[in-house]
Amino acid sequence: MKDLSAIVLLSGGMDSTISLFWALDQGYQVHSAISIDYGQRHSIELESAKKICQIAGIKQFTTPISVFAQAEDSALVDNTSDVVTDHHPSHPTLPASFVPGRNILFLTIAAVFAHRFQVKNIITGVCQTDSSGYPDTRANTIKALNVTLNLGMDSDFEIVTPLMYLTKAESILAIFTFEVINRCLKALSYTYTCYEGKVPPCMKCPACILRAKGFKEAHTHDPLLARLQREK
Repeated sequence: MKDLSAIVLLSGGMDSTISLFWALDQGYQVHSAISIDYGQRHSIELESAKKICQIAGIKQFTTPISVFAQAEDSALVDNTSDVVTDHHPSHPTLPASFVPGRNILFLTIAAVFAHRFQVKNIITGVCQTDSSGYPDTRANTIKALNVTLNLGMDSDFEIVTPLMYLTKAESILAIFTFEVINRCLKALSYTYTCYEGKVPPCMKCPACILRAKGFKEAHTHDPLLARLQREK
C-alpha cells in the first residue's frame, strides 16, 4: 500500500492552496503545512496561509529565513525595485520577481520537516506551464532535487507536483472535481497572489495578470475578489 503521509509547502498563494486541497481530496494524510517567511514584500500571503490552514484543519509551521534579503536583489525582497516592469538585474531574460534558489531551498527545508516527522510525500504547487520562465519550477529541476535530497538524507521522499503541467485555468477547473470543493473555494477567497501585497490586489503585476487570465479562461469568478466585494 502506498504511503500517503504528506506535508505541503504552502505560500498562501493560489497554486499551493489548490495543491493542498488536491492532496486532501486524493486521500493524502497531510501532517502539516510549511510556510516560509523570506522577507517577501507580499508578506500578507503568510497571514493567508495561516487562515487557509485553519480552513483545511491542519497544523502550520512558519520558518523564517534571511538569506534572500541579505544576498538577493530580486524585486520580491527589494521594495525599491519595480516588480511590474523590471527584469531581474542578474538574469535579464527573467522577470524581476525571480528569486534564484527559492524553490530549491524551500523544498530542502520541507525535506527537513518531512524527515523529522517521518513523512513520505512533499507536495508543492510549482508549475512549469505558467511559471514566468522560472528555472526552479521546471520538472527536470524538481526531479533532480528529489534525487539529491534522497541521497543526501538517506531517505525516500517523493516530491509531488500536481499542477506541474497544468495551465492556471486548468488548475482552477480541477477544483470543481474535488469532493472538498467548498472548503477549497473558501480557502481560495483568502489567497493572495499580488506581488505588491495590496488589498485589493494591484491587478498590474505579473502574478495578478496571470491569476486574472486563469479565472477568465476558466469562465468563473475569483473567490478572493468576490469576498472583498462582499466585505466592502
